[in-house]
Amino acid sequence: MRQLSTTLLTAQKQAATIPCVKVAAANKIAGVVRYDWSRLYTGSEDDYYHAMAMPGDGSLIRARATLPADSRKLYRQRVADPGAGSDFSQWTYTGQYNAVVTAAAALGAEVSIFWTNTSREIRRIKSTDYGVSWGSSELIDYTPTTAIYGLTAAYKSNGDLAIFFADQATLYVKKNLSGTWQTKAAWDKTTGNLSGAAAIYSGDWYLLLTGKDSSGNFKLWSLVYGDGGEVAAGSWSALKELASAPSGGTFEYRQPFLDKTDACRCFFVEAFTGNEAYSRPFWSYAVPGASFVDGLWHEPVPFNLSSAYGLSIRHLGDYAWLTAPGGVWRAPMAAQSIDLTEDIISVRQELDEKAGTITIELKNEDGKYTAPGQGDLAVLDIGCQIEFSPGYVTADGSEWSAGPSFFLEALEHNSAGGLASLVLHARDGWAALGEWEARHQFRWNKTTGDFSVKSIIAFVLGRAGLKLEVESQSAVITGFYPDFTVSPGDDGRTVITRLLSFVPDVLFVEGDKAYLVNPLATDNSVYSYGGAHTIREGRYRLGAMGKNRVQVEGDASGALVLADNFTWDEIGRSYDRLDKVGDKNLSTVAKAKDRGQAILREMEIKAVSGAIVTPVNCGQQLYDVIDITDVKAGLNAAKRRVLGLVLVYQPRRGEYSQRILLGGV
Repeated sequence: MRQLSTTLLTAQKQAATIPCVKVAAANKIAGVVRYDWSRLYTGSEDDYYHAMAMPGDGSLIRARATLPADSRKLYRQRVADPGAGSDFSQWTYTGQYNAVVTAAAALGAEVSIFWTNTSREIRRIKSTDYGVSWGSSELIDYTPTTAIYGLTAAYKSNGDLAIFFADQATLYVKKNLSGTWQTKAAWDKTTGNLSGAAAIYSGDWYLLLTGKDSSGNFKLWSLVYGDGGEVAAGSWSALKELASAPSGGTFEYRQPFLDKTDACRCFFVEAFTGNEAYSRPFWSYAVPGASFVDGLWHEPVPFNLSSAYGLSIRHLGDYAWLTAPGGVWRAPMAAQSIDLTEDIISVRQELDEKAGTITIELKNEDGKYTAPGQGDLAVLDIGCQIEFSPGYVTADGSEWSAGPSFFLEALEHNSAGGLASLVLHARDGWAALGEWEARHQFRWNKTTGDFSVKSIIAFVLGRAGLKLEVESQSAVITGFYPDFTVSPGDDGRTVITRLLSFVPDVLFVEGDKAYLVNPLATDNSVYSYGGAHTIREGRYRLGAMGKNRVQVEGDASGALVLADNFTWDEIGRSYDRLDKVGDKNLSTVAKAKDRGQAILREMEIKAVSGAIVTPVNCGQQLYDVIDITDVKAGLNAAKRRVLGLVLVYQPRRGEYSQRILLGGV
């Protein structure tokens, strides 16, 4: 149950209450600001290696190399006050040529442009006045070969600097500490050749890499080079896969770029070499609140551009920026919202174990909502986040509980008899999971047990932009490492349902988070109904368990594993109702027993049902244990589990109620 203030708890139990709710629309998706990019410049520069940096004065620094036919000349650009009317077409030749790949980074007034050349040199030019003037070319080191396709750099807040470059199958790091370049160091990974690298600093150096694994499969990975934040200084985290394509296929990944605003955001290039070949930038973001080292990313989304060398992303002040040699884009970063509360006609929110919806009707007789998605209503558009907060007028004034958020799926205008309204139809993260489809195969624990059921669930949730939070969890969900495959076309809701079938745990979704709960029969009640908080209607049903015996078969290196699980009281009443389960991942009797007990536990909860209708409890959540006192039904502080919630608010009819669907504890 969400925590409520003492005054709000008191108010919602009063015989006479004054309800109040809040509804707002925000330019977010799953809690992350949705960037609306505007293109400020379209030029004729060739699509080739490029970089961008933004020093502390707000200027825009760009670097690019020309094509090999033009000797790979290195150009730089500074736009002092970039904006809609700026000239992004003027470039200055640095006098350097044969530049293989380039990178840029900035901190305060200092800006560095790096490149490697065909003589294996790593060079830099540096400015200490925001890119107004530049020093001479500086030789930093030599690369082992000329096969350098990834180069990136990032400053630490104290002025230290690290550059990373990919030489064939080896990633090197070279740091500048207190103004002195250190000896380059190689990573400790085994892959095929690498094709791109991007880095930022945020307590550690966060990286994205493109290339091949040791089997020749094309990959996009995230990686952390430690500086004592999440990873020990000088150490490398494990590679975490963000995208994958098989060797010998028609897809590959190149040219990643990385930045961190409200979340870590990236761009990279997906190249397709089949019929209607393309090279197209895709973007993604790391799930907010999750550790970067966990590698949890939203499913990549295509960007409307053809480019083999991608889009560099940076931010400063109020805007995020994208650049390519022939293009500049920007997007406001600020979260924006519109308060819709004063126009509410009705609200109906429905939450259950695998879905959540909200329908909100707004009055529109004055034409206020005639053109949603435009002008002052620009935020109120398909895909925006709808935020609903139930509350009451308390002794301290109006108070609300920050309830679940939804994403707007449809807008409906109604007009009849001189009345007009706009109806908002919105859904929660379960719908986002249902709409996510695997683009390629994922497989975990084929040869080694690296991912528990919980870890796989977190990954799949992340593809839909949801973060996994733990309210409580079983030992099984963290200790079971199944050989588990997601095939192309599998949807997220089905995958999550399959994973949850392995364990006694359940999930509920609120906003951009999915909460994990291990529902135990010994859980304590978090709220009471039938005393101070009245029950207006009640229906209580006790039924037979759908299955009361589960026989589970597993496999221990070819030997049969068999475990029977019984609910003897139920068998005594209804005889045995058998469920047979087979799973080769279950290699011990203990694991088979766990699976059987998880199934019986679900049957036990579902055998009890019913519903109560009460005044709204602003903090009630799915899977909470509540106790009910209803003397006429023979219930005295009887415990039940919340399996569904239907909230109705119709102020014109004076209705503010909540139907709570019940299950067993």
